[in-house]
Amino acid sequence: MPELPEVEVSRLGIEPHIKGRTVEEVRIHNGRLRWPVPEEVAQLERTAILAVKRRAKYLLLESEAGTGILHLGMSGNLRVVEKNEPLKKHDHVELLFDNGLALRLNDPRRFGAFLWQEPDQQHSCFAKLGPEPLTDLFDANHLYQASRGKKVAVKQFIMDNHVVVGVGNIYANESLFKAGIHPKREAGKISLARYQKLTPIIKETLAAAIEQGGTTLKDFAQSDGKPGYFAQELLVYGRKGEPCVQCETILQEIRLGQRSTVYCTKCQR
Repeated sequence: MPELPEVEVSRLGIEPHIKGRTVEEVRIHNGRLRWPVPEEVAQLERTAILAVKRRAKYLLLESEAGTGILHLGMSGNLRVVEKNEPLKKHDHVELLFDNGLALRLNDPRRFGAFLWQEPDQQHSCFAKLGPEPLTDLFDANHLYQASRGKKVAVKQFIMDNHVVVGVGNIYANESLFKAGIHPKREAGKISLARYQKLTPIIKETLAAAIEQGGTTLKDFAQSDGKPGYFAQELLVYGRKGEPCVQCETILQEIRLGQRSTVYCTKCQR
């Protein structure tokens, strides 16, 4: 599933092509996504895209008429192409712009979404989200206070979108390794000092992934069709049975919350 860096890379990829441009037509080729595409998205027609923003893993196309909300789901990707380029299989939604370009949502598994938010309203999908990890609202004190009394494993804790958005499986694995924290440690038993170490590492790990174009995943490509390159630098994720880069202990894998969790038994406590 595309994680926060991949979604941010998509935002950075499409923004220069569509910000300030007028939507001439909204075409729904298959509206049966995770939720049915609402008819209201047609209100984007004949309006300009004022901003392209991201909240958690959602992309927001803001206009005076309202906001189109895109989610890539498990296998979705966005491409900016010439509007007369033939559709590809699984191109479900496209926006045609006044500059001759089209933004297309391609989603083989159809777990993505294209939702609508009226002006000055907040869609229900944003109601209970925690702070963005790359903002000042996310800090060690926030993690420490939110974790008190929590018996859940710290890896699941930092992946909880109610606590902080966008710290997906890959980056939780990597951040906990760099901070030397065992992924199964109870969140409520981790000290403020250790959260003070973990928090900037999460920020740095996500920022590095965005800088390098998102992690290369089977189903992910940037808006220009090129994959990301951060996967070359993964220290533990996907490396079960390989030696730890720090101590050469063989990395172990367990399942936490049905997700693959790879860690070093020596370096992470």
